[in-house]
Amino acid sequence: MTATPKPAAVAAAQSSAGDAAPARHIPFHRPSIGQAERDAVMEVLDSRWLTTGQRTVAFEEAVKNRLGCGHAVAVNSATAALHLILEALGIKAGDEVVVPTYTFAACGETVRYLGARPRLADVDPVTFNATAATIEAQLRPETKAIMVVHFGGLMADMDPILELARSRNLPVIEDAAHALPCSRDGREAGTVGTAGALSFYATKTVTTGEGGMLLTDSPEIANRARSMRLHGLTRDAWKRYSGGGSWYYEIEDVGFKYNLTDVAAAIGLVQLDRAEAMRVERERVARRYDRAFAASAIADLVELPAAAGPNEVHAWHLYPIRLHLDRVAVTRAEAIDRLAEAGVGTSVHFIPLHLHPYYRRTYGYAPADLPVANLQFEREISLPIYPDLSDDEVDYVVDRLATILKPQ
Repeated sequence: MTATPKPAAVAAAQSSAGDAAPARHIPFHRPSIGQAERDAVMEVLDSRWLTTGQRTVAFEEAVKNRLGCGHAVAVNSATAALHLILEALGIKAGDEVVVPTYTFAACGETVRYLGARPRLADVDPVTFNATAATIEAQLRPETKAIMVVHFGGLMADMDPILELARSRNLPVIEDAAHALPCSRDGREAGTVGTAGALSFYATKTVTTGEGGMLLTDSPEIANRARSMRLHGLTRDAWKRYSGGGSWYYEIEDVGFKYNLTDVAAAIGLVQLDRAEAMRVERERVARRYDRAFAASAIADLVELPAAAGPNEVHAWHLYPIRLHLDRVAVTRAEAIDRLAEAGVGTSVHFIPLHLHPYYRRTYGYAPADLPVANLQFEREISLPIYPDLSDDEVDYVVDRLATILKPQ
């Protein structure tokens, strides 16, 4: 591939380090979009029906059939899906929902939308997933639901969690935003609990730019979500304005504006067809990272992400490494900055919820309250991983890290 011209500042920085390798531009994420997605969007534009319609219905059916769940309800984000699930379950002020602290803002904030409290749980130090033990430690008489996050595309160990939930008569909500396609023991992430949420955000393994999907076997949850995703109306625009539709509708409840457009759904249909092929490419990248780190001089300075077991399919949404900070002479922030100077984009997943000002101020959380999540966050860096990332680019990322992570 053609190398991106090297900015002078980057060249100077590398020259001062005695590093003659050319700088590149390797973003943290590049969406895998091709002609099929472009053609699908143009078909929708040519149809002149842009909002929720036939393509959205087809996308829901395709997801439902692909994952083997009873119902799939298309919405504009995984955040919307989580909110609709919680609302359909009747979560209200005074209730508590156990939520892993090692997650994005949406998990906690959707609980707060309904006036309930997110009771934050610690996670496993290897997978970053909550476990039955970390969840059980946070159960209270006020607990009305359990939320599980399948971090990075590796499914949580759900059987002990489901057994715990059954013993307390609690519903289980799966945040599967990282986890398509992803499975454990032949069961797809997002389909084994009471309800699940998928994300089709721009960086996700399957993308519509913005979008999400609510998954459930419960007709009650699905029907409530279909109404509440569009203002609590009895009929959406497609049913009112398409051929044979009726103008009449009724407001059943005060709902939300969470519907997905046909433009997004058209992209999603193509992406879903490509999902397994793209997952295989992500797995290729992950294995290349594994081999490159194993052969590098920094193998003992970096902890690699958990791999899938023989009964698991890993979506590889993220490739989260952890630095052994007691062995390296740079901080995590310095390593990220130096990688950026070399043209490598990275991120950090996640700043645990209990460290954020809102949760500290509102609930009195301190860093030591959830020590595993706190420790893993302090040393985590998410490296680029996407289907179009070449082996040569992976090797470049690892080589740059090897010049940065000097042992103490």
